[in-house]
Amino acid sequence: MKFNDKSIQLGDKYISKNDTLTLETIKFYLSSFEINYNDNSTYKEDKSYHLIDIEKPESLEFSLKSDSNKTIKSIKFNIGVDSLASVSGAMADDLDATNGMYWAWQSGFINMKIEGKSNSCKTRKNQFHFHVGGYLKPNYAMRTIEISISKPVTLSAVEMPNNELVIKVDLAKLFDQVHLSETNSIMIPGKVAMKIADESVKMFTVE
Repeated sequence: MKFNDKSIQLGDKYISKNDTLTLETIKFYLSSFEINYNDNSTYKEDKSYHLIDIEKPESLEFSLKSDSNKTIKSIKFNIGVDSLASVSGAMADDLDATNGMYWAWQSGFINMKIEGKSNSCKTRKNQFHFHVGGYLKPNYAMRTIEISISKPVTLSAVEMPNNELVIKVDLAKLFDQVHLSETNSIMIPGKVAMKIADESVKMFTVE
């Protein structure tokens, strides 16, 4: 996880196109992973919900066990949690309410939570809070991203210690589109949350 070319460390200062900021919380869901192969077949991960939390290094890596050795053409996933899971309520593991990513059945899961400070924010202690979520149209915050793989990659059906897909997350691509003096408190579904959700897809690339 980076900010431009710098690895993110909570509490360090980073400079976007518009603001200087520090980051204190970075958590988001990646879900519904699909691997698309050159032969046009697809592997879909079952019960595919991964909570990424920068404070939990073990959450930054996970395995997708494909059903065969094939050359990967693209990878597809959601940023956030689908409406079915949201109406089902908080569950276990990564969807457990104790992770602090569930509002209530009316609003469902928080897809992405980013918190920090910036002198641009005329708020209490210069804090900003981006809690992006919502599963009811027109405020459906989940976004889908599909990334083509430039180099052929083969993942083993059983183990993949030497074959990895690295999803790069660059928060600068989000904060470059935001003026923290104007947008600094998102705590409910709505138009501003939808705009941040739209911009969030730009953070993800595959190495």
